[in-house]
Formats: sequence, structure tokens, C-alpha cells
Amino acid sequence: MAEKLIRVEVAYAKPEEQVILNTTLPEGATVEDAIIKSGILVRFPEIDLSQVKVGIFSGACKLNQVLKEFDRVEIYRPLLHDPKESRRSKAAKE
Repeated sequence: MAEKLIRVEVAYAKPEEQVILNTTLPEGATVEDAIIKSGILVRFPEIDLSQVKVGIFSGACKLNQVLKEFDRVEIYRPLLHDPKESRRSKAAKE
């Protein structure tokens, strides 16, 4: 019997560029499998999987999370500014 394949997207965004890559993987594949197969690590060598956070449709997950058909894997960049600190600073100025 043929191996069942699933289709997923891998998304990454920088301020100047946003990319969504489609890939097909065997059923049971993980977030890490999708990231590697998509080729996004070659396109953006600054992505360090040991350091970045990842998610599926805005929900944080681990690299070993098993994917489902049509999932969108998202790779998150570190925040440049702490949102809480930014709000405090803005409130103090007002």
C-alpha cells in the first residue's frame, strides 16, 4: 500500500520579507521534518532551530509535534522589544 502524504506550509517572516513554502510529507511527520524538507533553513541560514520558537497556526508547539494535513508551521523570530516594557514606556510618556 502506498504511503499516505500530507500537505503543509512552512512560514517565516522578517520585516522586509515574508515567505510561505508548501511541502508534502509522509503522514506522521513532525514540525522539524517540515522545516527541514521545505528548504527554509537553506534560504534563511540565520534560523537556529535550537533557539527559535515554532508553532502551528499561532499556537506554540515543539519541534517533535506531529503534523496534520494542511497545518501551517510558523517559525518565530525573537522579539526586539518587550511588549510589556513598550506599553509601560508609552504610558509613562502620556
